[in-house]
Amino acid sequence: MNILGIDTNAKTVKGQKEGYMTAITYLAPARQSGVMNTCPNASDGCKAACLYTSGRGRMSPIQQARINKTIFFAKDRQAFMTQLIKENNAFIKKAARKELTPCERLNGTSDIAWERVKHDGLSIMEHFPTLQFYDYTKSTKRMIQFINGELPPNYHLTYSWSEDSSADFAWEVLTAGGNVAAVYWDTLPVDDFGFEVINGDAHDLRFTDPKGKVVGLKYKRSAAGNETLGFVRDLDSKREDN
Repeated sequence: MNILGIDTNAKTVKGQKEGYMTAITYLAPARQSGVMNTCPNASDGCKAACLYTSGRGRMSPIQQARINKTIFFAKDRQAFMTQLIKENNAFIKKAARKELTPCERLNGTSDIAWERVKHDGLSIMEHFPTLQFYDYTKSTKRMIQFINGELPPNYHLTYSWSEDSSADFAWEVLTAGGNVAAVYWDTLPVDDFGFEVINGDAHDLRFTDPKGKVVGLKYKRSAAGNETLGFVRDLDSKREDN
């Protein structure tokens, strides 16, 4: 069982045109594994619209593999991290052979504070200080720590907006030079929260985004259909929040 998936979806493959090879860890989101909550800040709308049930994630063997990885992480953390380090070394070598720069997203379908997961006293970012890590997070605490420079320098976070988020907090993140990702139905607005919206579907390399931008993502239909409980923003909600 591999922990990392390397350029396993169309969006990360787009990063190769920018010179990057992307590895992603997909775990079972929220409490889907039955052993832990991997998304402690997930809203009801986020759970309903989760990428876990979109695309390849709709396939039950894929879902079961993610559950198995989550159980592995929950029950034998050190063995999991040992394997992750081994796979990272292989990933870095593979990227070098392709003359691409490796980057890694550990929370493909989770929101774990990886900076606090230690192996031999070091986080995975500290084990690989020249490897760029990045993630989306709904944790206001972690996002504040990132903006304040309190996370490993090779770990980039983008705040992920949901219907439970505060528009004031999103504005504060953007004003401080952080980025906010928001999901829209079919058309991206020109601006939101008073800041420019950029196309986040062009690639997944969030650490290369200009600072102080809203990262617009178009909604990917999940098994929940259109039942997103307010997670997906539209132009009307934009006007209400500004």
